[in-house]
Amino acid sequence: MTDSAPVLFNPLEAGYLEDPYETFAELRREDPVHQSPTGSWILFDYDDVFTILRDPAMSVDDRNAEIVNEERRAAFKAAFEDDERERRSILGLDPPDHNRLRRLISKAFSARTVEGFRPRVQELVDAALERIAEGGDVIEELAFPLPFDVISEMLGMPAADKDMIRDWSGAIVKTIDPIITPEEVAAAAVANREMSAHLAEVVAWKRDNLGDDLLSAMIQAEEDGDQMSAAELRDQVSVLFIAGHETTVNLIGGGVRALVERPDQRALLTGPDADAAMIEELLRFVSPVQFSRRITLEDTEIKGRVIPKGSFVLAGLASANHDEKRWGPDADELDLNRADTGQHMAFGSGIHYCLGASLAKLEGQIAIGSFARRFPNATITDYEWNGRINLRGLDRLAVEI
Repeated sequence: MTDSAPVLFNPLEAGYLEDPYETFAELRREDPVHQSPTGSWILFDYDDVFTILRDPAMSVDDRNAEIVNEERRAAFKAAFEDDERERRSILGLDPPDHNRLRRLISKAFSARTVEGFRPRVQELVDAALERIAEGGDVIEELAFPLPFDVISEMLGMPAADKDMIRDWSGAIVKTIDPIITPEEVAAAAVANREMSAHLAEVVAWKRDNLGDDLLSAMIQAEEDGDQMSAAELRDQVSVLFIAGHETTVNLIGGGVRALVERPDQRALLTGPDADAAMIEELLRFVSPVQFSRRITLEDTEIKGRVIPKGSFVLAGLASANHDEKRWGPDADELDLNRADTGQHMAFGSGIHYCLGASLAKLEGQIAIGSFARRFPNATITDYEWNGRINLRGLDRLAVEI
């Protein structure tokens, strides 16, 4: 640390949402194991993030938190007091429950199933590019509808639910931001109850109308006589829609913007064979998820600082992805020829590594690569950030082609 005023992580500071990477770089230099004003700890170095995500002494279950922000907890308790169901989302469960659900979901969410959607993804992308050619917005016509339509079709969900689930999802994801207003908590609670009720009806209908789709496969997935309950199915479907869809929107929107602004990099995408390396570097550069939360199960020492048992720790995925100690002095630059870019933290690491990573990569490869080749002379005319701290991305991206 320097003798000057301590560096504080303040995502409400002017300019942060437009460009958080300058803040991350300063904290990596001055205070890489940082205790924020809200009481949570934040890790900014690649090595620390990698280590904590694989540490068995870390939990994702909020019930293990002992040191909490009382104001935030009170707001959540008041808003969610009518929601008494036991949460069974894989994102908030530790082993052995996590391992059990992941095994069951993986049986239905196989690489073969994902790859089988390649022709359909290309078809949806081609249709979206036609709308963009007619003056449509990149987010509205491509980045948002593509992952939503794909996951809906994979699950066998009705397409008519799109706008309704989009609104619910947008409200719910605010709860994973490190700073949230009481009004946003209340809106998230309402959205959570409405989405849960809707998905419970969908799961019940699907049980009586099984088909050749992912939700039917999840319903029938079995290991040693064990199957997911109705509540577990509902919560996993919710995760697939929220976590999978929201992050892929950010990847596609941010990836298109990054390439349009860098014609030298866009020119490297000579064909689909170049798209696999492209998407890994864009995942690193864009970092659709900025942080991943853990809770210490014991006192944990990192770089000489002791994080007490029961503390919330935010692993700075985006900061790790731009750490010059890992990626070199050009870490803040997009380089589609970068070596080892597949070791990024965009999907986390360890047992909670994103289950939908292969689907996100497939969608990103096809959407971004196809856009770059279809519109080689595109320029950005306007854009707007979505205002989220964690799931940072664009709400609007207008281009001239």
